[in-house]
Amino acid sequence: MNFISRKTIPRRKFLKAAGAGIALPLLDAMTPAFGAAEESNKIRLVCIEEVHGLAGCNKQGAEKLLFAPSIVGRDYQLVADNPLKSLEPWREHFTIVSNTDARMAEPITPAEIGGDHFRSSAVFLTHAHPKQTQGSDVHCGVSLDQLHAQRFGQDTILPSLQLCIEPTDKGGGCDYNYSCSYTDCISWASPTTPMTMIRNPRTAFDMLFGAGGTKEERAARRKTQSSILDWVVTEIAQMNRQLGSVDRRRMNNYLDSVREIERRIQKVETGNTSIEVRVLPGAPPGVPDSFSEHMQLMFDLQILAFQTDMTRVISFKTGRDASNRIFPESGSDRAFHPASHHGDTEKGVLEFNKICQYRVSQMAYFLKRLEDTYDGEQSLLDQSMIIWGSPMGDANLHNHRRCPLVVFGGANGQLNGGKHIKAPSGTPMANAMLTLLQKLGHDLESFGDSTGEMSL
Repeated sequence: MNFISRKTIPRRKFLKAAGAGIALPLLDAMTPAFGAAEESNKIRLVCIEEVHGLAGCNKQGAEKLLFAPSIVGRDYQLVADNPLKSLEPWREHFTIVSNTDARMAEPITPAEIGGDHFRSSAVFLTHAHPKQTQGSDVHCGVSLDQLHAQRFGQDTILPSLQLCIEPTDKGGGCDYNYSCSYTDCISWASPTTPMTMIRNPRTAFDMLFGAGGTKEERAARRKTQSSILDWVVTEIAQMNRQLGSVDRRRMNNYLDSVREIERRIQKVETGNTSIEVRVLPGAPPGVPDSFSEHMQLMFDLQILAFQTDMTRVISFKTGRDASNRIFPESGSDRAFHPASHHGDTEKGVLEFNKICQYRVSQMAYFLKRLEDTYDGEQSLLDQSMIIWGSPMGDANLHNHRRCPLVVFGGANGQLNGGKHIKAPSGTPMANAMLTLLQKLGHDLESFGDSTGEMSL
């Protein structure tokens, strides 16, 4: 089957066969077909939530400079125990924003007191106050990523993609009379419509590559351990005959990445189905027991989604509030939630910080992959805006003041990193979000509980 009917290849061309659809990366042969100048101004947006804040957002942690540096501007220094220290090779590609508040996550009525963990995530990208309910009448706000997807994501196959690490299948009501929808989701298409998040790398892979038209087709292919690329080997050969040497090399590197990610997912599935007791009981076979391995698979899938222009908007929830997961690689044997309630003791703060350092360090893998992957003349890091932060500051107090926020990437020239910006006390984080939305091309005067723009 020949998919090339003219001299240039459409950007949306797929290699198709038997329910599989392999989207293509940007090739030189595509440039005249869609206009490089028009496409080059499209910014990739990634929104990453870190639950429970950071150890550096309580009084002791702040004094030890475990998040915000002591100096504002470009001449700041990161102490060795600061979780951002592991990301210092990309210092010129990120801006630290300190001292902003997510006050819409705070209780408004007496009945809401104590329920911070169960409304916090819903606030991160909406900065709207969730309605307290365990029924279907949930109400929050439209999230930043969905505002962007609704306006600028309609030209891609997937207007947006929602991914997560922890389980989101509890359903119904969570504690303090809050629907689990608030705990499980950070993306809201409307005030009453939370977006389902994907935890299983296999599910995300199948969504991106159409791996089998039915559940039965997918199961049959996995049983043979064949690759999705084996389905389109003829189409790949036909296309390569039409490409120049640079494009062929680019295609081969891309297809190697697809095959490698698929191999890793298959290895995880095989390993998890061959053991009796898992570290993560009840997790799907495609979900690694290792946090780092899971994070890296999800990051690699995001790279492929951007490479193929399947989507330009991704939200990624890396944890679940009140999770009792243990991270042995962090050097701490304490569970995540109990560790975050450190009692404001030096020992407790430093123990929680070990976990924070480990979790934040996962971003190094993503930044390196973005930096090394090019789409046209620019790296994906230069083309992306990555918003990383938490709607919680001091988890020991369930505090939503002085929350951590970091913005990575170049956003096609809209962002200049290498800075620490400290907001005046009482500044809503929504002010920073409003400014970021404006840099993304939105003509907005307000967002959530914003009180104005914020210089970034």
